[in-house]
Amino acid sequence: MSPTHEHPEAHPAGLEVDAANSAAPSSRTSGSQTLTRGIEALKFVAASNGVTVAEVGEFLKVHRTVAYRLLNALADAALVYRGADGKIRGSFGLSELAVAAYSSVRSAATKHLQEASNDLGAAIALIILEESTARAVLVVSPRSGSYHVAFSEGSTHPLDRGAAGHAISSLLPHDSSAHPEVLAAASRGYTKTYGEVEPLMYGFAVPLQLPHGGPAACLNVIATRSDIEDDAVARLQRAAQDILAELG
Repeated sequence: MSPTHEHPEAHPAGLEVDAANSAAPSSRTSGSQTLTRGIEALKFVAASNGVTVAEVGEFLKVHRTVAYRLLNALADAALVYRGADGKIRGSFGLSELAVAAYSSVRSAATKHLQEASNDLGAAIALIILEESTARAVLVVSPRSGSYHVAFSEGSTHPLDRGAAGHAISSLLPHDSSAHPEVLAAASRGYTKTYGEVEPLMYGFAVPLQLPHGGPAACLNVIATRSDIEDDAVARLQRAAQDILAELG
C-alpha cells in the first residue's frame, strides 16, 4: 500500500500501515521518542472530534508512515479506532485509563472525606472537571445521623452554576467578567450558592487543583442550612490539604 492512500476498511482495528516503511531506525533513544510521540498523538486524538492520519502526522511533524505506526499501536491497545468516515477517535480503552486515574484519587481522598463527612454530618463529594462539565467521582455519607442530602457518584454538574461549577471554574482561565462566585473562590478559597442547581439547597465548595498535571476539582457539600458555612468551609479546606498531602 502506498503511504499516500488510506483505506478505512482495510484493517480490523481501523488502521493500516505501509509495511515497506514500517521498520524505524533503532537507537538507544528511539523507544522513548516513540513513546513520547505516541502519548502526544493520543492526547491530540482524545481532544478532537475525529482526525485523519495526515493531521496526526502534521501535528507531530512526522511522516504519515510514522503516524500510521503510532496509531496502529494505539489501536491495538483499544485506545483509538478509525470510524467509517476514516477519522481516528478515542476508543473505550481511554475509559479504563480514566477509571484507573480516578482510582488513585479516590483512594487518597476516601479516608479524609469520610472523616470530614462524619464531622459535618453531611455528604461530601469529590468533583472533577471532565472536558466541559464536572463529574462526582466520589461521594461519602456520614456514618451517623438520620438525615442528610445525598447525591450519586457519576452524576454530572454544570460549570456555569452551582458551588461546584464555580469552584472548579475558579481554577480555569477567567477574567473580571466571570461569575462573582468564581472570583470569590479565587480570592477567598471557597464558593457559596443557594438554589442554583437544586431548589432551596445551599452549596459550599472548595477548589482543589489535583497535582502532577491532574484536572481541576473541588470538594462539595449540599445542605439545607446556611449556618453550617463556617464549619463546612473550614472542614472542606482541611480535607483538601490532607488529600493533596496524600497524593504527594
